[in-house]
Amino acid sequence: MKPFISVAPPSGLLLVLMCCPLLGWVQSASSNKASDNGHPHLGDSDPERCMRHHFVETITHPIYKCNSKMVLLARCEGHCSHTTRSDPLISFSSVLKQPFKSTCSCCRPHTSKLKAVRLRCSGGTRITATYRYILACNCEECS
Repeated sequence: MKPFISVAPPSGLLLVLMCCPLLGWVQSASSNKASDNGHPHLGDSDPERCMRHHFVETITHPIYKCNSKMVLLARCEGHCSHTTRSDPLISFSSVLKQPFKSTCSCCRPHTSKLKAVRLRCSGGTRITATYRYILACNCEECS
């Protein structure tokens, strides 16, 4: 995206205004991605590791005529350990319902917070949509 205004204030810093402020915010947030433990840029050796990725979604109500809103969301994406394992289980019963214990890790939300967006609908009513905003991702045991 190309900036349309560049201003050099007296401090010598360059201020760039983007065409789409929300997209500029996403790009800024994406450059501050959290790693597995929530700290930015620690262990950046693997760009495909489990981490938080930002994206913009438009929220609309499926039934009522409401004004839609664009919101910043996050998802956990990437790989964890390449190793999965299945260990045999020892039993003192003649019937083994589950003869193996398998372990693997999945990229999942570690911490999140509840957020809400209010939509203005026809007739002056307001409807609130809620969602979980992911703060950090982690590799956890798959279920």
